[in-house]
Amino acid sequence: MQLLAEPGAQRPGPLSGMPVAVKDLIDVAGVPTRCGSAVLADAPPAREDAAVVARLRAAGAVVVAKTHTHEFAYGPTGDVAAEGPCRNPHDPQRITGGSSSGSAAAVAAGLVPLALGTDTGCSARTPAALCGVVGLKPARGALPTTGVFPLSETLDHVGLLGIDIDTVAVAFSALTGRRIDPSAPIADTAVGCPTDSYWRVHDPEIAAAVDRAANALSCAGAVLREVCLPGIDELAATYPVIVGAEAHTTHRRWLAQRPGDYQPATAARLQAAAALTTADYVTAQRTRRRLTAELTARMLAEGIDVLLLATTPLRATPIGARQVDAPDGTRVEVVPALLSLTLPFNLLGWPALSVPASDVDGLPAGIQVAAVRGGEQAVLAAGARIAAG
Repeated sequence: MQLLAEPGAQRPGPLSGMPVAVKDLIDVAGVPTRCGSAVLADAPPAREDAAVVARLRAAGAVVVAKTHTHEFAYGPTGDVAAEGPCRNPHDPQRITGGSSSGSAAAVAAGLVPLALGTDTGCSARTPAALCGVVGLKPARGALPTTGVFPLSETLDHVGLLGIDIDTVAVAFSALTGRRIDPSAPIADTAVGCPTDSYWRVHDPEIAAAVDRAANALSCAGAVLREVCLPGIDELAATYPVIVGAEAHTTHRRWLAQRPGDYQPATAARLQAAAALTTADYVTAQRTRRRLTAELTARMLAEGIDVLLLATTPLRATPIGARQVDAPDGTRVEVVPALLSLTLPFNLLGWPALSVPASDVDGLPAGIQVAAVRGGEQAVLAAGARIAAG
C-alpha cells in the first residue's frame, strides 16, 4: 500500500475526515497509476483525479493511500502483480481475492474504513468475501469510470469496500446524491433463491451460511422463493469473450512490443484472447443483451425483488494455487470458481452486494444479494438484515 499525503484543509461533507484508500487502477492527482504492472513502472503522475475520487474529496474524504491490484485487474485472485501477491489479513499464506486485493485487505486489516475498488466480474465482491468485509458493485453506470484504467468498458464498474454496511451506504449516498437507508424495512420483499446447478458451492460452511442468511431475511419479513434462471450458463459463457476481446484491444500494442513486462499469467490470458474474432465478440454481446432482457423480464414477472446466494463457492485458497481439492471432495479450478457466482451481475448490470457471512469457522465467506429491482437501496437493506443475523 502506497501512503499519500493529503494536501489542503479538511473539507466538510458527509465523509468529512474519513480516510479512504484507492485501488491503483484509479487516478489520484499527483500519483502514478501503475495498475500492478511493470508495463507502467515509469508512468507519470496522474494529472487529475478520477471522477469518483473527485467526488470523494468533495464529500470530505481524505485519500490516504493507493492499494495493490491484480495486474491490470485481469484476475480474481490478487496474487499476480509486479509487487508480488497481496496477502489475506486472516492468513498471510492465502489470497485476498481480486482484483481489488489491496482495497479489501486494507479494510479487513483496519487500516481504513472505506476503499475504492473496481468490479468487472467479481473484483470488489470476491475480495470482500474472502477478507470478511462489505463489497458493493453498484448498478451499471451508477458511479463514473472516467479516470479508471479499463479492463472491459462494457462490464467495468467502480465498487466500494467498507468495514460495514452503514459505511458503504453513507459513501454511496455521498458519491451519488441518492440517499440510501439500510435500516428501511424489507417486509414483503420477494427474495429469490436460485436452484440451478450453476450456483453450486463447494464448501458446506458457505452453503450453511446462505441458509442462515435466508432465515434472517425471512425473520425480517421477506418472502423467500426458489427460482430458476434459464440460460444462465449461456450468459456466463459470454463473459470471457467480451472481457478477453476488450482487454486485448487495450493491450495489443504493449503486448506486441513489451510482452516481458507483463506477469506471465496476464500475458498468457491476453495472448489467448488474440484468437477471438469480431464475430465471436459481436455474437457474445448480442447473446448478453438478449439474455439480460429475458432474465430480467422473467424475474420481474415472478415478482422477485432480489436474489440471495453465495458470493464465492470457495473460501480463500493458498497463494499461487490454481487448482484445489474443495471441501465437497471435488477438484476445482480456482480462477473460474472465484468468478462464477458474481460475473452474471456484471453482464446483467444489476447491483450486487457481498456481506460477511455469520458463524463461519476459520476463513471468512461472503453472502451475495443482487437486486432485480430496488437498486442499491434493496441490496443494502437486505445486507443489513443479513449482517445483523
